[in-house]
Amino acid sequence: MNFAALFLVSLAAVGYETALTRYFAVAKWSEYGYWVISIVMVGFALSGVVLALWRDAFVRRAPVLMAALPAALVLTAAVGYHFTTTNPFNPLQLQNPVTWQPQLWNIAGYYAALLPFFFLAGLFISLSFVLYADRIGRVYAFDLTGAGAGSAVVLAAMYAVHTFHLVPLLLVPLAFAAVFSGGTHRWKAVLAAVLILGAAEAVLLGDDEADYNDFKAIYAPLHTPNAKIAASVNTPRGDYALLDDFTERVDTDISNNAGMLGVEGPPRSYGLYRDGNRIAALPSRQPIQSGYAGAALDALPYQLVPRARVMVVGASGGFRTAEVLRLGAAQVRVLEPEPELLRVMRDGLGPVSPVAPSPNVRVVGSTPLANTGRGVYDVVDLSADFLDAAETNATAFSREAIVSYLGVLAPNGIVSIPVSIRDFPVYALRMLSTVRAALLAAGIDDPAAHVIVYRSAWNVRILVSREGWSAAAIATARKFCDDRSFDMSWYPGLDVAKARADIYNDLPAVSFDKGEVESGGPDDSIADEAQAILSGQPSPSRDQFNLAPITLDQPFFYAVLRLDRIGTILKRLEILPQAEVGALVNLAVLAQAVAIAALVLLVPLAAPGRIRSSRAGLPRAVVYFPALALGFLFIEIYLIEKASFWLGDRTNGFALVLTGMLVFSGLGSALSERVVARPRWAIAVVAAVVLVWCALVLMWLQPLILATLDWSFLARSGLLLSLIAPVSVAIGLPFPLGLNRAGTGGFLPWAWGLNGAFSVVATPLANLVARESGFSRVLLCAAILYGVALMTFPTMRKSSVWHDIPAPSPVAE
Repeated sequence: MNFAALFLVSLAAVGYETALTRYFAVAKWSEYGYWVISIVMVGFALSGVVLALWRDAFVRRAPVLMAALPAALVLTAAVGYHFTTTNPFNPLQLQNPVTWQPQLWNIAGYYAALLPFFFLAGLFISLSFVLYADRIGRVYAFDLTGAGAGSAVVLAAMYAVHTFHLVPLLLVPLAFAAVFSGGTHRWKAVLAAVLILGAAEAVLLGDDEADYNDFKAIYAPLHTPNAKIAASVNTPRGDYALLDDFTERVDTDISNNAGMLGVEGPPRSYGLYRDGNRIAALPSRQPIQSGYAGAALDALPYQLVPRARVMVVGASGGFRTAEVLRLGAAQVRVLEPEPELLRVMRDGLGPVSPVAPSPNVRVVGSTPLANTGRGVYDVVDLSADFLDAAETNATAFSREAIVSYLGVLAPNGIVSIPVSIRDFPVYALRMLSTVRAALLAAGIDDPAAHVIVYRSAWNVRILVSREGWSAAAIATARKFCDDRSFDMSWYPGLDVAKARADIYNDLPAVSFDKGEVESGGPDDSIADEAQAILSGQPSPSRDQFNLAPITLDQPFFYAVLRLDRIGTILKRLEILPQAEVGALVNLAVLAQAVAIAALVLLVPLAAPGRIRSSRAGLPRAVVYFPALALGFLFIEIYLIEKASFWLGDRTNGFALVLTGMLVFSGLGSALSERVVARPRWAIAVVAAVVLVWCALVLMWLQPLILATLDWSFLARSGLLLSLIAPVSVAIGLPFPLGLNRAGTGGFLPWAWGLNGAFSVVATPLANLVARESGFSRVLLCAAILYGVALMTFPTMRKSSVWHDIPAPSPVAE
């Protein structure tokens, strides 16, 4: 064997993991991608345990095993993906108390299908550590750089290959690994790998079962008569499909009185879907029809401020721009951070023509926080579909973002914020809590006097003003709502009891404890609590839900569930919005991960003779390797979140951080061989670097991001890699230095498996900490964990752990 085989297997393993995560995002829901990460690390951890228990038997058969494993990996990858795509798992049925039990078997089916591949991949990698225990730094370097290359390869492949076809592409490097791992069995190994590769490609490409599930937004319109995909685009951000069917319309909230107002209805359109989820309507003809705009919920600011200078956040495929102009805006600056939507507006897509230019409109591909201080506006208008157009768009609804909007308002200017209440009215209350925090941060002592809230049956608009609302403005808003049968849920001076008599759209409270709607007549559950929320007073929803403000440190819009009430939540699964389910999946994965980690920890107690660990070194190792796993992943997850905001896209942020950290950590691992004679000094330097880096990042990273958001993508990517490099090189050293103290016995693969087991714990645990306390706490935990690693560096020496173990015979190179 040479290290090229290890590089290719690591490349394919991370590539396969990424491809599966993308498959779940497209075919199911992205929240269930947590399972993939769990299955990966469980497979790796179990392979370390098995190798630890039967290390000598595996070493004796190493030449045959290393030759056979590439072909076996091709086979298990193909079979696992096939059964994954044919699994009938339905997340909606999992939330139903009648149909949830069969879905547990479907979840078990995913584990049964995918675990064999990751177990064998982990076996190949861990056996490489055992066979080359005298070159651990080099082994780990090839493992990490191969994994980094896998992330980069998949990212590049997404530009040309649909998500459903990524796995067949990744089978090729697995088969190619046989060329380097076969030793004296090379040609037999290559022949077997090529034959299995051919059969696997024929099955996966010839009998492709991957498809959108029937609960995805695209499924129903795609299966209407004469529906067709008029154009498609593959990018790392997602797989885009332009759908032409008779159901597509502009999704805007029009008054029921539109006919009485002499206003036409929304026009037909195309639907643009990303990963099966609708993100925008696109005009079916030019110029864009917008005669309905005056009857829409979001038209009020333009009656309050005629001839407004407007900053629109989210172009809605061009429709929002046309609506704002129809409503009388004088000048419009449109921010569209979604690159594909921006490209469609400028260049068109399939049958969709480019949006006709207007001298009063400027469209830029930028995020809202990158445009603070650029101009003065009468209205800052967030489009109704902007939040769900991209995951990172939640930052536009944060406390910091709202403060920035207030900072660019002209006197008597307005910030208009949309909130959907189709799932939970409580989202409007949480947004009010965020608005209150922003107004206080802007130096306004009485937030309630600066807010108007009005709504339809499905959506809420929150209007915010720096100067407060005059009686004339309130009267205009009330008349606007009365003419269109909308409801005023809050304005300064509202008498909630009197307002109940004139409610147009009943909005009763939902009791989460009882799981039922509580209504005694016309109700407005937002009006009932708006004043209390804006005043910071207790309210019924505060007891049941998380109403903490959305911030850049906790940028989770769909996070109203209080996880300390998990018993009640589990009883009410059927009424939970889909966006909230991810937190529960995360908890389930965490519980499973803790159980797996505990089993791995118990291996030395169950079979001490096979592990052959020194009694002095074992307690330290039990702390040291888990601390490294948790610390490494905590830093990675923190950086992925910040990079996603910085680059304006989670896929690019994830790929760049993962690739950068793995490659630079691989470099650090290679450097570990130079300091192996002074490991304690090296670990002390690593801990110091991590502590200083974390302190500097906590103080200066957010100001740096905000100051450079308007820089080019390449410039921001370069800054990000510069930020990643020093800490990644440093944290690449401790793991191989620790393994160097483990010798070549069963303790070495057990330590590797222990690291893998706690890597399973790290991802859901970091997500939980971030959701409940913020990403800054995740980074603080990472700094503490590396401090713990410094204090628990293993003390055993090679002479104490491999005195009775024959030296392994590496596979012929």
